[in-house]
Amino acid sequence: MNLTRSQKIAFGIGAVGKDMVYALSATYVMYYYQDILGLPSTFVGLILMIARVFDAVNDPFMGILVAKTRTRWGRFRPWLFSGTVLNAVVLYALFAAPALEETPMMVYFTVIYILWGTTYTMMDIPYWSMIPAITSTPQDRENLSVVGRSCAGVGSALIQIGTVMAVASLGGGSERAGFGRFALIVAIIFVVAEIICCLKVREHDGEQMKTSTIPEMFRALFSNDQAMITVLAILMINGALYLTSNLVIYFFKYDVGVALNLGAEWQGNYTLFVTVGGGCQILGMMVAYPLLRKFLGNTDLFKVALGLAIGGYALILIICLIGQASNMILLCVCGALVFAANGILSVLTTVFLSSSVDYGELKSGRREESVIFSMQTFVVKAASGVAVFITGIGLDLIGLAGNSEDGAPVAQSAQTITGLRLLMTIMPIILLIVAFIFFVKKFILTDAKAQEIADTLNAGKNA
Repeated sequence: MNLTRSQKIAFGIGAVGKDMVYALSATYVMYYYQDILGLPSTFVGLILMIARVFDAVNDPFMGILVAKTRTRWGRFRPWLFSGTVLNAVVLYALFAAPALEETPMMVYFTVIYILWGTTYTMMDIPYWSMIPAITSTPQDRENLSVVGRSCAGVGSALIQIGTVMAVASLGGGSERAGFGRFALIVAIIFVVAEIICCLKVREHDGEQMKTSTIPEMFRALFSNDQAMITVLAILMINGALYLTSNLVIYFFKYDVGVALNLGAEWQGNYTLFVTVGGGCQILGMMVAYPLLRKFLGNTDLFKVALGLAIGGYALILIICLIGQASNMILLCVCGALVFAANGILSVLTTVFLSSSVDYGELKSGRREESVIFSMQTFVVKAASGVAVFITGIGLDLIGLAGNSEDGAPVAQSAQTITGLRLLMTIMPIILLIVAFIFFVKKFILTDAKAQEIADTLNAGKNA
């Protein structure tokens, strides 16, 4: 059951399509409903948090449902296809909201966003779970996972880089209309991509699909103190990153855009910043990590990367406080520092999670790899929900006034701009400092310790 080149390409195309959809929802829903449609940001943040936590809890149940499915088309492809079509329809409805008063709009948003999360889970869980059913070769499985993750990053980057410019172009002066038309284009690309994936990627009788329940995940976590520290670090690091992702569009529209007197033309600077940041995040994972790894152990590199990220946020705040908030060169340099550090941290937390699996096996005699890594997905989704809720509360507290349908920034008070700057920098710094303190005090799996545990386990297996 060898993996063909066409299967790799089709699987990668599927990843590009599905992560374009995820990135559009994860990054721009708050902005669309709060800034353009005028809903209270705390309400939007609360619904987003509830829906994302529900989505995280729902993942194991979807996994169990898929595992029990038996059809002539296989276990995975029927869910992948049906979930894609439903999610594409709901995505368009999410960004093409009808003209409603505030209370009906709140109801509409709540229902549509929860539906979006549910239908996305319908196709996302089968997509990743079908890898063992495509090929039985370990190397091919690893290659297919790399292809999927890499292409998912491409899909996310396309949305991060292209959305605000595309919305401005398609909207003809109306961000509301532009988002609806852009969402329709993304939805069509999504459906076509997943159809290609379903047609080209053939299922075989793979291994029994392993699923983890929520109680199993937490039992495995609480019995493994090193996994708990790693999961806490993932929660803090991702929370900081999602706060930045949610707030940076407001910063460029209302702070940088107004300072440069750009009117509705602020999108170019925002696009430049996220392009530099996204590129540096990829370079952090693929170039900086393996280069620095030659000179530093993983635990030391983790501390350095956390320090770089904290320093990058601090420099952004200093730049703003000294009146250089509109200096794009300085902002991009600081952004590059933050995102490159996050790229390194994303690799390291995965490495630490793997080491914690070995640690748990040595400690308890049980190897709970699939359960621990299921916890990673759960925590990342929970972190995004909490971060967007904090964003919503923060925007209301600083009194940011949005609802500029034509895209031109509304002038904000000096206090609001100061609050936005602090929210975008101080909150991530606090989260990263918490991660740093717990890691330094509690994490013991240095390179030497991880190798010692691995050698002990291998010796036991050989014996």
